[in-house]
Amino acid sequence: MPYESAIPQPLTGDAPELTGGHARAAGMDSDTFAGFYERSARPLWAYLARVSGDPALADDLLQESFIRFLAADAPTDGEVASRRYLFRIGSNLLRDHWRRPRHTSIDEVPEDRVPLAGTTEQSDSAILLGPALQQLKPRARQLLWLAYAEGYSHQEIAAITGLASASIRLLLFRARRQMARLLQNPRPSERRPA
Repeated sequence: MPYESAIPQPLTGDAPELTGGHARAAGMDSDTFAGFYERSARPLWAYLARVSGDPALADDLLQESFIRFLAADAPTDGEVASRRYLFRIGSNLLRDHWRRPRHTSIDEVPEDRVPLAGTTEQSDSAILLGPALQQLKPRARQLLWLAYAEGYSHQEIAAITGLASASIRLLLFRARRQMARLLQNPRPSERRPA
């Protein structure tokens, strides 16, 4: 399944039936929640998919993030705070997933796990950045994605990740430096033929 087909689509006209009273619990009426979902689901899925490297896991974590968002006492002081809270939930779920022991047999790993490098759907930057991102530690991928793909400030990243605000700058510096090294000196198997 290509990554694009796994990205959640906007809710249809039956959104009030889907959200019911839960949207009101999050401080939103059904229409407000439907709009919030449309604006937040794709960026959250992209973040979870890129950081985890697994679109199917991103689907599951996205769904669980919205369920927990609706069940929680979500912030009511605007969409930015709600979105930050949603990303925090997603980050915590991702962290919980990483902490779980892994029991995967070789038969369970899908053959098409890694997209082909020659597909026309990928841009040159995705071809170059993808393997380098996968070599980074999950925390470094997470910080780089939040800072550069989502455009969050250091304070917002700290709120999402639960890290100290003062350490975000240093951690981002290290992640950028490591990413630059990986882009300049890729693994021998990943070097492009001249």
